Amino acid sequence: MEEKFDCQRGNQTEIFPMPSLLFVCLGNICRSPMAEGIAAGIIARRRDADQWRVDSAGTGDWHVGNLADHRTLAVLKRHKLPASHRARQVRVEDFTVFNHVFAMDRKNLAHLEALRPDGATARVGLLGDHDPLGVAEVPDPYYDGPEEFTAVHAQLERTLLAFFAEHPESGGPTER
Repeated sequence: MEEKFDCQRGNQTEIFPMPSLLFVCLGNICRSPMAEGIAAGIIARRRDADQWRVDSAGTGDWHVGNLADHRTLAVLKRHKLPASHRARQVRVEDFTVFNHVFAMDRKNLAHLEALRPDGATARVGLLGDHDPLGVAEVPDPYYDGPEEFTAVHAQLERTLLAFFAEHPESGGPTER
């Protein structure tokens, strides 16, 4: 059996089947775990749900091991979305484990591009490039109130629904 990195636990396990998504923000406690929860909710309704892998990470290390921000958790809970993530930092192997690595903003994207090793197989870009309203960056709500977290959820949901609609090779959304 081939080995690969299991991004949730840091153990070696078998290779992730395609497709796989990694969402990246600064501290991995606001935007990226929210994107992870929304994507997991969308994927759960798909026929090919068991083939997808979703995770999130941060470019910084100061929140590693922490739960998501309480406002992110509140939004995910309100929408009945999964919220069991613990913050982690992006690792070099993420660029070969995942086939899509999505940054929340241009600063995170620049950091990812600088970290990306030669031979990386992941497509790295802004998640907002898939936003049907053309909003390229997902704003960081960390220093704001709950209403900004709700607005970020709406933007992420809209963008992720568009992303999955753009990828029919994965089977398209279906109700299970």
